Amino acid sequence: MIVIVGGHSRNIGKTTVAASLIAATPEARWTAVKITQHGHSFCGHGAHQCACAQHEGVVAVDEQTVPDGTDSGRLLGAGAARAYFLRTEQGQLAAAMPAIREIIGASTNVLFESNSLMHFLRPDLYLVVVDFSVEDMKDSTRLFVNHADAFVRTGGETPRWPGVSPRWFTRKPILEPGSPELIALVKRGLAQPVR
Repeated sequence: MIVIVGGHSRNIGKTTVAASLIAATPEARWTAVKITQHGHSFCGHGAHQCACAQHEGVVAVDEQTVPDGTDSGRLLGAGAARAYFLRTEQGQLAAAMPAIREIIGASTNVLFESNSLMHFLRPDLYLVVVDFSVEDMKDSTRLFVNHADAFVRTGGETPRWPGVSPRWFTRKPILEPGSPELIALVKRGLAQPVR
């Protein structure tokens, strides 16, 4: 099973949601991959100077071996069998696809934290983390929101995004992090035959 956990903005709880899914389904033996894009002195984490950009070449993939406070370390600490931190220059995610395919091929179940991966991969389950109190909206969310299987609300009660149709949120379930409904959705996917 391939799961993508995306979100409309930074720092809205995507890693917390991903970690809770891993912890709730230890039988899946997840491989977890945190994907960050950086460029022009800007990091996907919102920092202007960050360790994300400190690598040679267009793509870097590091396996996380110790549970720590990093996003990939939190995923490993939640119970992922393996965890990776994949970094690429902004707009160069296509160059990472050979490494991503290799990770998928060596894994039973893979959970990616990334919106942009939707450009290249159709997962079995696409969850979009939303905090309705945060007005920022990534372009990648706007592009792929119609593909969401469900939204996971980490804050706010109603959307506050100018120009965003409320229909986005009436046709798909809005679930709470760690809720029985969310865990059941993931477990149903895990029970499906491998494609």
